[in-house]
Amino acid sequence: MAEQPQPILKEGDPAPDFSLPASTGRTVSLSEFRGKRVVVLYFYPKDDTPGCTMEACGFRDIAKEYERAGAAILGVSLDNLNSHQKFVDKFSLPFPLLSDENQAVSRAYGVYKLKQMYGKEYWGIERTTFLIDTNGTILKIYPKVRVDDHHHQVLKDIKAR
Repeated sequence: MAEQPQPILKEGDPAPDFSLPASTGRTVSLSEFRGKRVVVLYFYPKDDTPGCTMEACGFRDIAKEYERAGAAILGVSLDNLNSHQKFVDKFSLPFPLLSDENQAVSRAYGVYKLKQMYGKEYWGIERTTFLIDTNGTILKIYPKVRVDDHHHQVLKDIKAR
């Protein structure tokens, strides 16, 4: 199935606004953070899988440092809210996970891509993080994230700005 071309976002571009249902039971919009907090918007492929768990737990383990640095953490995947809630509960994640079941936000951010695993092609999220300032501008894009120390690098970049 042919997919529509996705936008290519660059650092300095306005971050596409969105409103998505969250594991907290409410809808979260990017615009609600404007003028208040820096946003770490991280897109990940699937709840409760090894790499995604390592990434989420990395952010969880230093979430208080992000809070002190004036940053909000938002995780986004294509999973439904039930899956998100189980993931949040299992790993005590202190930040909301947003459900992008129709891929609209993932497409707007250009992270919904054709991927390959074991010789098979499929569409899914390419693990990517966006650091968004209080004006809604993309400060930094972390493509094809390696999860082992990613959470420390993003925090370091927030503190350096």
